[in-house]
Amino acid sequence: MALTPTDNEAFLREVDENLRRDQMVGLAKRWGVLAVAVVVLALAALGFFLWSRHRHAQAAGIEAETLAAVLDDSQIGKATPADPRLGELGRSSRDGYRAMSAMTAAALAMRTNPLDAAKRYEAIANDSAQPQPIRDLAIVRATTIRFDTLPPQQVVDRLKPLSVAGGPWFGSAGELTAAAYLKMNRRDLAAPLLVAIARDESAPPTIRSRAGSMASALGQSVTPAVTAPKE
Repeated sequence: MALTPTDNEAFLREVDENLRRDQMVGLAKRWGVLAVAVVVLALAALGFFLWSRHRHAQAAGIEAETLAAVLDDSQIGKATPADPRLGELGRSSRDGYRAMSAMTAAALAMRTNPLDAAKRYEAIANDSAQPQPIRDLAIVRATTIRFDTLPPQQVVDRLKPLSVAGGPWFGSAGELTAAAYLKMNRRDLAAPLLVAIARDESAPPTIRSRAGSMASALGQSVTPAVTAPKE
């Protein structure tokens, strides 16, 4: 039986709707699995991130406790530079704990073997993997230990970058530099440096006091720098 135009249009719409339905079912079957897989992977990634963060915080807490225990033991003479706990911290994935491990070992070595301590500090100062503030402190300490055996000019060269007014190590580095200048009979260089240290309010009070006394002995007037009033 022939289809009328109206029946023909209805048939075509039904075929079209069935085709679209089949396509949607096919797409759902094809892409539904992928969508589920993406969701599962996202949840797995989130779970791994949370687990890693928890483990990271847990490990950091353990390392902090280990370092605190070593420092406590060092106060009663129960820790040495070869303490295995320091070796463990020296292998930490965290820069701060590796640096503190090395600095603590050097400080402990200072009690029994200053030359060994100086070598340890110099190794830290030359280690580009260490944070720069730690390297700067290490070179100041190494130079302090070896001051009497180093040529004065070498002391000046070592500490020149740190003997800058306003810098964090100006007091310590500047005092050593001034002492080196005096060993070189360069009072003209030592005196103004000592005055600057004595006037530097950020320098430790004991260093400022020593610098002021030395500057006065060199005939310098050590008066506080006049600060302009704020408007």
